Amino acid sequence: MKIYTLNVGQGQFVVVVSNSEAIIVDTSVPLSPKNPIINVKSALADILKGKNLVGLMITGFDADHFNEVGVKIALNKYRPDWIMYPKYFKDSKNASSAFAAIKEFEKGNEFAKYSISLSDNNKRHYSDLSKDFSFEVFSPHKEDMDSSNNCSLVCKIKEKSSGATYLVTGDTENNRWDSITKIFGASIKSDVLDAPHHGSKNGITSDAINLIKPDTVLISAGVDHSYGHPDSEAVKVFNSVTKKVYSTNYSKEGQSILTEISKTGAGLVVESKVYVPSEAATVGLAAAVAAARGTNTPPSAKVGFGD
Repeated sequence: MKIYTLNVGQGQFVVVVSNSEAIIVDTSVPLSPKNPIINVKSALADILKGKNLVGLMITGFDADHFNEVGVKIALNKYRPDWIMYPKYFKDSKNASSAFAAIKEFEKGNEFAKYSISLSDNNKRHYSDLSKDFSFEVFSPHKEDMDSSNNCSLVCKIKEKSSGATYLVTGDTENNRWDSITKIFGASIKSDVLDAPHHGSKNGITSDAINLIKPDTVLISAGVDHSYGHPDSEAVKVFNSVTKKVYSTNYSKEGQSILTEISKTGAGLVVESKVYVPSEAATVGLAAAVAAARGTNTPPSAKVGFGD
């Protein structure tokens, strides 16, 4: 399993790849970035070469996870078979325009939609959406849908061939984690964690991290953003179980991260490095464009925190 956590500023765009198939998790592509970001079109052309994009997974309907530009890039170029998203209503211009793009795509394509709410549908396991991946859903549930953040999709993506796992979390907050940990316990254990709520201090609890027990934590956050993600308190919680914590907003230019989970005779091995496509794929700085033609290097360790 390969996980590409792309630098799109204060938002999330992740591509999960196996032997022949791929999944996109969230589609944030800012129109006017204040800092350099990766060119998503160029990155996808590189990552998805020879792969079949089978599905989109949208964790929530705020613009930093779901927008029209990203949706159109994924749908019109790569034509996935399905989309999965949480079942709730978000009355916003951003959500409306993104769903309009989906509706337009549906007119000429066979396209399945999976609207997830565990209170309405007890089905949590989806093994027939992909030949390479299976999916286990943990959230949302209407009893905890007290905010758009707690309506986020929480889903474990598992590579069938290796057993490697990646836990997708959206903007899930602490009070929802209290319910998830109580109900599902050690079932949420995963090799790699998508840091909840961009590394917010309200996005992870000690109980949750000790049950997930990730080898690696990946944070999608913007350079010099007003929210100041990742929060040092969240990083401390992550570091209580692993020192392998990486963020897209490390350094002034930010970084995209490639994390690979490999099956060996001794078990699964997780390694991360800075990802740059084979062609220039940053916008905003000439130096960043030149750097994109260089050699991949290890990501700056532990998002600048700790040893």
